[in-house]
Amino acid sequence: MTETSLAQSSSASAFSIQGKTALIVGGSSGIGQAIAHGFQAHGARVAIVARTPAKLEEATRRLQQDDPGAKGYAVDVSQPEAIDGLRTSILADFGHVDILVAWQGTTVLKPAEDVTPDEYDAVMHTNLRSVFFTCTCFGRHMLERRTGSIITIASLAAHRGWPLASVYAASKHGVAGLTKTLAAEWADRGVRVNAISPGFFITELNQSKMSPKRKENALLRTPMGRFGQVNELVGAAVYLASPAAGFVTGTVLNVDGGYLASGI
Repeated sequence: MTETSLAQSSSASAFSIQGKTALIVGGSSGIGQAIAHGFQAHGARVAIVARTPAKLEEATRRLQQDDPGAKGYAVDVSQPEAIDGLRTSILADFGHVDILVAWQGTTVLKPAEDVTPDEYDAVMHTNLRSVFFTCTCFGRHMLERRTGSIITIASLAAHRGWPLASVYAASKHGVAGLTKTLAAEWADRGVRVNAISPGFFITELNQSKMSPKRKENALLRTPMGRFGQVNELVGAAVYLASPAAGFVTGTVLNVDGGYLASGI
């Protein structure tokens, strides 16, 4: 084998997640589902978590077409005790978790002065509180093994003010801060923590909540001039989960068509 082919082989293997166990919270639809299938295509054993049993069952069935060992768990991760139960079930079924993707999220679009306490709590409990306790619950397991990769979902709203999405923006700023803090805290114990900030991707979460005017403005401010496709996030997730990112932690990776790089 030539030096070039050896280098190519080494480079390819660095991106491998073959045989790793990956848990995707929020993996029954949209971006989470795309990442679940992407991880599976790259050789990982995949488990997904969602709150809605019917949607979860269908998503799990699709994963099992390629790997009968794929599993789905109907769990409301806004409850810390439910996360503990999920951890027990996952470890019983898979033995360990190498990769955690905390992709759960919800939003409320309305003027800040009209947000109710119940709406505030619903967004914060899903987007920040549940992410914190999911990361710490599975983080303890990874810390015990001294290895693991955690990927959270940030947002463009984690970098800018976001009119009509005040609570969502606050929660995503929190996720970015949490990601960097856990990364700094756990780095010397073998656990990496990074985030992905998607730009404008039309998903089940936002397709009915973005007005035509809001979609038009999003396209005008995105240098690539289009919405992202969910499969365009898979490569970023595989990279962050793989040995190729072995010295990468505390990073918020923007996959946004140039939105945050653009000026006025």
